[in-house]
Amino acid sequence: MSGAVDLAPLKARATAPPPPPPSAGASGAIPSIIDVTEATFEAEVLERSMQVPVIVDLWATWCEPCKQLTPSLEKLAAEAGGEWVLAKVDVDANPRIAQAFGVQSVPTVVAIAAGQPLADFQGVQPEAALRQWLDAIREAVAGKLSGPPSADGEPAEQPVDPRFEAAEQALEQGDFEGAEAAYRLILNSEPNNTDAQAALRQVRFLGRAQQLPADAVERADAAPADLDAQLAAADAELFAQDPEAAFARLIEFVRRSAGDERTAARTRLLELFELFDPAEDFVVSARRKLAMALY
Repeated sequence: MSGAVDLAPLKARATAPPPPPPSAGASGAIPSIIDVTEATFEAEVLERSMQVPVIVDLWATWCEPCKQLTPSLEKLAAEAGGEWVLAKVDVDANPRIAQAFGVQSVPTVVAIAAGQPLADFQGVQPEAALRQWLDAIREAVAGKLSGPPSADGEPAEQPVDPRFEAAEQALEQGDFEGAEAAYRLILNSEPNNTDAQAALRQVRFLGRAQQLPADAVERADAAPADLDAQLAAADAELFAQDPEAAFARLIEFVRRSAGDERTAARTRLLELFELFDPAEDFVVSARRKLAMALY
């Protein structure tokens, strides 16, 4: 779910007034449990998730399973003491939030960290399973968020790896070559650093995407046998958040090509797969179709 969710509509509502700042207690501490509406979503969920994970509980008053799950989540949130926040959303009163998450049934629970969906599940879960899921969320974001405020209300300081900071600064300046070089430097000394590996894949893709012609897809459709055109079009489709189309394009090229061109298309496709969670349904489906195209 996380790779397909677009929260942008809830971050930029042209007719809405500026969102209020995230709520806090008298001491400035992060609350454990909050009710969220469309008007407060950006501040209470997206901005808050820069500090700590926000667990969004999407529920409805008529939903009986919700009445079982929500109390369990509230109990665990209270125990966590601000280490993560439970944000409760009534989907009937806040349909835009439900639409943004692609909610098909309730209860649906989504973990948000650094403004992006991280993991989700649907339906009632036993407390032991909830604790295990929350532990996995905490491990996934360890050291990557600013943390809850300290006793004086200021955000807790987190150590910053200067090597990653240099790479991120280069990326912010549009220096993709500099960012790639910085991540390569990390991998030279730590070849198994998964954060650097993932970042390097993203940088390479973004660097290519910046060079794409505006009509990349049209050119490829007009020249189905042109490998370079197909690779460029797949990048363009992926950059436009249509990974299924990008994958299908390269799988079809693999199916009807041979030799070095087939290998090149397959290699690029595998690289694109690695930009996503391998458990995503569209990635699993594309891998299966690639296997069929090859054999």
